[in-house]
Amino acid sequence: MNENIVKKSQFSLFKSRKFLPLFMTMFLGAFNDNFFKSAMVILITYRLADKSGVDARIAVTAAAGVFILPFVLFSAIAGQMADKYERSLLVRHVKILEIAVMSGAVAGFYTGSVWILMAILFLMGAQSALFGPLKYSILPQHLDTSELIGANALIEMGTFLAILLGTIFGGIFVLGEWGLAMVSFLVVGIAVLGWTASLFIPPTRVIDPFLEFRFNVFKETWTLIKNVWPRRDIFLSIMAISWFYFVGTMFLSQFPTYAKTVIGADEMVATLFLAVFSIGIGAGSLACNGLLKGEVSGEYVPWAALGIAASSVLLYFAGIRDMPKGDTLMTIGQFIRSPQNVAVLSCFLAISFFGGLYIVPLYAIIQSRSGEDKLAGVTACCNIMDSAFMVISSLAAAAMLRSGFTIPQIFLVTAALTIIVSFVIKTAVHDQMQKNREISSE
Repeated sequence: MNENIVKKSQFSLFKSRKFLPLFMTMFLGAFNDNFFKSAMVILITYRLADKSGVDARIAVTAAAGVFILPFVLFSAIAGQMADKYERSLLVRHVKILEIAVMSGAVAGFYTGSVWILMAILFLMGAQSALFGPLKYSILPQHLDTSELIGANALIEMGTFLAILLGTIFGGIFVLGEWGLAMVSFLVVGIAVLGWTASLFIPPTRVIDPFLEFRFNVFKETWTLIKNVWPRRDIFLSIMAISWFYFVGTMFLSQFPTYAKTVIGADEMVATLFLAVFSIGIGAGSLACNGLLKGEVSGEYVPWAALGIAASSVLLYFAGIRDMPKGDTLMTIGQFIRSPQNVAVLSCFLAISFFGGLYIVPLYAIIQSRSGEDKLAGVTACCNIMDSAFMVISSLAAAAMLRSGFTIPQIFLVTAALTIIVSFVIKTAVHDQMQKNREISSE
């Protein structure tokens, strides 16, 4: 397949009704999640905490757990729903739920109730948990296998762009003169736009219309894991994806503190880190299709993991400096004048670029090898494992900080663990390729 075909197979998807409406629905949903979360966290930190007698640090930390918890509680039932009902119709119902939830957010903003806002955040997490299995299980029903790498690349690029824009604009708007009115209007308006985009998603095949729901969360979660376990290639792909979320959470959660206490820079530099990280993920995701030329393969995944690790080691050395003195923090303009700081940015860009190369093939492997009747359950299992690894990452970071580790040292430990993961993945890829050759020879 030549280069022109590869490029066409990737970007021409935006001209296709099989992809564009789903992409826009996903993009607007991810933007709204992060727009609301960012606005809520900034509002609590700068206005509501003192009025409500709430510790802002505890509230902000709790917010992360409140959003993740629904993925553990509802992913199993979400997988069942994706198999029982027509998926494009179910997406539209989930988007209607988002409109209702965001309408409730307006009450939370105007009453200034931290508890209402936390409840809305939980419901947003539940809505996102229901959408997760749908997003990834619709793609292989509408697209050819050769298009999955390109489609997942665009999905990952769009997700991180939405996270970046939602986080930035939510924080900027909420404390403005008309901040509450603007944020209230936008969270509902964006939800309506997402529902509108979902109306154009083509219908899908119903997998099991006679499926009976099983509501025991813990039993069904364990069943999902047991069902995936025998498929070593799929199970290891899920675990590798979850490791990506472990590493991503480790870096993203430390950006504000790293910028302030290690670099001596203000909050806008922390936002710059997020922007560079998002750009890198997008660039790496898009480059993946060119490297693999549309083939669903994990060939480059272990090398991408090594790239993440190596870049993290370089970040450790780039971050070595005397602790900043005084209360004055560097602005972005002052920050980028230093070659050492440019090296820090370059390391973040490299880590995220390799992250894009790493994650895209893994999703494509799951979609192409799971089987149509199993994919929603596999995706639900993946969401549960991702959530668990994110929680473990947060707890591990907190434990290391409490034990006296510096943030650069935490990054170095993450790099060492990622090297081990890369060798595990490399062995798994080699074994799978050997198995494929044996099957083809028969």
